[in-house]
Amino acid sequence: MSKLAVVAVGGNSLIKDGKHQTISDQYAATVETSLHIAGMIEQGWDVVLTHGNGPQVGFILRRSELSMGELHSVPLDYCGADTQGAIGYMFQRALRNEFKKRGIHKQAATVVSQVLVDSSDPAFQNPSKPIGSFMDKEMALDHKTKDGWSVVEDAGRGWRRVVPSPLPKAHIELDAIKALIQAGFVVVSSGGGGIPVVEKNGVLEGVEAVIDKDYAGALLANSINADLLLISTAVEQVAINFNKPNQQWLAKMTLAEAKQYLAEGHFHKGSMGPKIQAIIWFLEAGGKEALITNPENIERALNGETGTRITRG
Repeated sequence: MSKLAVVAVGGNSLIKDGKHQTISDQYAATVETSLHIAGMIEQGWDVVLTHGNGPQVGFILRRSELSMGELHSVPLDYCGADTQGAIGYMFQRALRNEFKKRGIHKQAATVVSQVLVDSSDPAFQNPSKPIGSFMDKEMALDHKTKDGWSVVEDAGRGWRRVVPSPLPKAHIELDAIKALIQAGFVVVSSGGGGIPVVEKNGVLEGVEAVIDKDYAGALLANSINADLLLISTAVEQVAINFNKPNQQWLAKMTLAEAKQYLAEGHFHKGSMGPKIQAIIWFLEAGGKEALITNPENIERALNGETGTRITRG
């Protein structure tokens, strides 16, 4: 019987650097990742794929800024839906082509995913996630007055809009995701952490917020009883004392060690911290094991040759 893995791919993984940001560049990066997803499937895994979308949402917001006065703006929840569809399409095409080369009789399907958040989540009172372009103070305060934006000054680099980052509570399309898994599809879902929605009197409403994709991926992994949560990121292994003389790469961590290292400040909020926190929640909720590595080493990490494996004990 196949084992089930949720593979979380960072949005920045699709953009190698500042010189490779076009759609064709992003698709080329998707093709590279798809090689390793196909390799997982050949090793006997069923895969649910989730991904980041931060840079792609940023591009949509920038286009809205440049076309202001000519076209309508795009609300943040619709930006999430747009990027889920576009990135999902890239993975569907890349995976189909790779499956055909290898003789794998599978298809990929994208679920544009809504994720329920709590309207009383403290994050709504403390917006903290920067989005969009830098602005001067005058423009930022104008948006604050006219559009109700929350804005902050960012370390002397300019002003930016900030939005809430509430915790995910449930995947609205969970039954559809489970049905597709059962039917043998590679499912692409919960892109960018999912489209945040709240429920008011039984009615769903989209909200201007961003859900952490690794938190949503961990919740999804628990909800479908995945055997593995694999977070694909920019480094081959996790390190403590990162970039210090006593830096130490870790091949294994227990849940208790992960909690200890996180509490000691080894994993920063803007990089490895949310990934470790997501894994902690996944394991505490009954998950079996998690793995962190970069895309090109996924198959080697699954074989125990590299990566950082985190287990309950």
